[in-house]
Amino acid sequence: MAAPKIFQETLKVTAAHIDGLHHVNNVQYLYWVQEIAKAHWREITNNTVMEGVWVVRQHNIVYKKPAYEGDILKISTFVRSLRGPLSERIVHIHNTENNTLLVQCTTQWCYMEAATRKVLPAPALLKELVLPE
Repeated sequence: MAAPKIFQETLKVTAAHIDGLHHVNNVQYLYWVQEIAKAHWREITNNTVMEGVWVVRQHNIVYKKPAYEGDILKISTFVRSLRGPLSERIVHIHNTENNTLLVQCTTQWCYMEAATRKVLPAPALLKELVLPE
C-alpha cells in the first residue's frame, strides 16, 4: 500500500490556546483540525474556486496527551478515502520536542454544491491529488 500524501504545518501554543486546566483547550484542537483541512484544500486546489464546498458530517477525536503554552506542535493531515460525495480525512497533532502523538482525529466530510447545499460527487481530479498512487 502506498504512503498517503501528507500535508503539514507547525504552530506554537500561545496563552490564547490555554484553558482553565492550564493546557490546550479541547475546542482549540478541533479548530486546528478544521484549519489544517482548509489549508490543505487551498493548496491542492491552488485557491481555485470550486463548484462545491466541504462540510463536516462527523468528527471522531481522541485526546491522548495534553499540550501546554510554548509547545511547538506539528499538525499533519491526509485524505484516507474518497467515495462519491464523502471523504475521510485523518489529522494527527504531535509535540515536536518528543514526537508524541497528542491528538488524532478522523473526520468525514461531505461535498455539496455551494449555493443549494445539494450533495455532489467530489471532483474526479481530487482522487489523483490527494490519494496515494
